[in-house]
Amino acid sequence: MGPARRAKFRFRIAARRWGLPVRRPRFGRRTALQDGMLYDAAPAPQTSWPVLAEHGPLQVRMASSKYEIKAAQRLRYHVFYEEMSAIPTRRMRIQKRDFDKYDRFCDHMLVVDRDVLGVFGEPAVVGTYRLLRGEVAARHGGYYTASEYDLAALLANADRGMRCLELGRSCVVKSYRTKPITMQLLWKGIMVYLERYRIDVMFGCGSLPGTDPDALKLPLSYLHHFHRAPESKQLRARPELYVPMNRVPKDAIDQKAAMRKLPPLIKGYVRAGAIIGDGAVIDRQFGTTDVLIYFPVSRIGTRYRARLTHAAD
Repeated sequence: MGPARRAKFRFRIAARRWGLPVRRPRFGRRTALQDGMLYDAAPAPQTSWPVLAEHGPLQVRMASSKYEIKAAQRLRYHVFYEEMSAIPTRRMRIQKRDFDKYDRFCDHMLVVDRDVLGVFGEPAVVGTYRLLRGEVAARHGGYYTASEYDLAALLANADRGMRCLELGRSCVVKSYRTKPITMQLLWKGIMVYLERYRIDVMFGCGSLPGTDPDALKLPLSYLHHFHRAPESKQLRARPELYVPMNRVPKDAIDQKAAMRKLPPLIKGYVRAGAIIGDGAVIDRQFGTTDVLIYFPVSRIGTRYRARLTHAAD
């Protein structure tokens, strides 16, 4: 078998493994056809962002190509739809990717493991975060979080010059979740991002597994009583979606037990200084109960910043 035949054979095997139909375009260049558009089958080089943080073989950087964004979407699909109980659309199920309209204009932060190589020899994506800055959201129809929470107060502050960043779609490969360094690296990357764009406040939906708020009464009540945003900064769940979080009296809450019930991501947020909006929202598609995370950058203490810096050195 000649070199051309071998390359053709390898490409077809790789394309089938990723679920990508193959066709030959007019000029004979091999590409993958997906979503009705032609994309390069192999990843494009990283050009626009430097490495944000690294530790051993793990490296944090921003996605710089459609290929890398799709790698993040495949990871999200695996975690949300195959490991967890999210319900995919037909297109998502066929393509094995989690996607929505916001992916086109968001920034995508990746953790890659350089010791684990993908089909084309690229480092495997083992963690991801989706980031949406306020000025970008204003140009493209708003924030994802607005589908669950009334963001009028936040948007009013943005009009007065407050720089906002929406965080979302965070996930990590299962075998890397037991390694705290993976999330620490993601957070160090976010710290670099905050500095670059001079962000004043972060926010987004944090998810607790399950759709029965009574089964989640301890962590929801704990967040309500001990981490609730003050009235002046409060953002409230949309009226038609509002689920009360005050389900256990404050004096009946065992704070240590409640903290153990929190998912690691929400636990990390509140430990770092985040506050919680008013009311939870049931997300039937993802099989979760969501709370609003509101995180002024000024609340990130020097001790927490130092901890992140030391962890990623």
